[in-house]
Amino acid sequence: MTDKVIENNQVVVIGEIAGDFVYSHEIFGEGFYMVDLLVPRLSDSSDLIPLMVSERLMDVEKDYRGTTIMVSGQFRSYNRHEEHKNRLILSVFVREVDFPENLPENEKTNYIFLDGYICKEPVYRKTPLGREIADILLAVNRPYGKSDYIPCISWGRNARYAGNFRVGERCRIWGRIQSREYMKKISEEEAEKRIAYEVSVSKLELVEEGEDYVTEDSSLVL
Repeated sequence: MTDKVIENNQVVVIGEIAGDFVYSHEIFGEGFYMVDLLVPRLSDSSDLIPLMVSERLMDVEKDYRGTTIMVSGQFRSYNRHEEHKNRLILSVFVREVDFPENLPENEKTNYIFLDGYICKEPVYRKTPLGREIADILLAVNRPYGKSDYIPCISWGRNARYAGNFRVGERCRIWGRIQSREYMKKISEEEAEKRIAYEVSVSKLELVEEGEDYVTEDSSLVL
């Protein structure tokens, strides 16, 4: 059962370490640290993706900035209470790390597969220029009765399709993790720059209950 649950949330990202390790928490004597990974897009821009790494996987005292790494793991969430409400915090929980010397020219640097359940009515809308967008919140189960809540955004034909999804339906999503800067209003005079994370959907489908957790691009997962 545990293996199947793990298969429903798979991430592979390749990029450069963009900062120092920052202590997060400890579980049964094992320390976990946060560090940012700069992952290039096909365009000239990049995504800054937070990683949660065990001190048993990497030397957290070492300066890895500028080092290219490939990690596989899962996109996880937790609620952090701040400003009298909960804020959804997202990061890639790293299970394996590799230090590739040469990458194939067409290697995917940002890949995610999710198999979960629609837990909030999708929001379908159009931009002023007529571009169609649908926001999805996907609940992805993991062991011990926990779930991760992953915001996803789809476009065009995928957005029209997703706009008809209903709460409780099971859905598979393929795409990439993206970061997006925004300004959070703190007071009438003050605003703070923050980064939001979401899955940019390249493909999605509804799933009949009873189907196995099978991915099409499983060869990409380490």
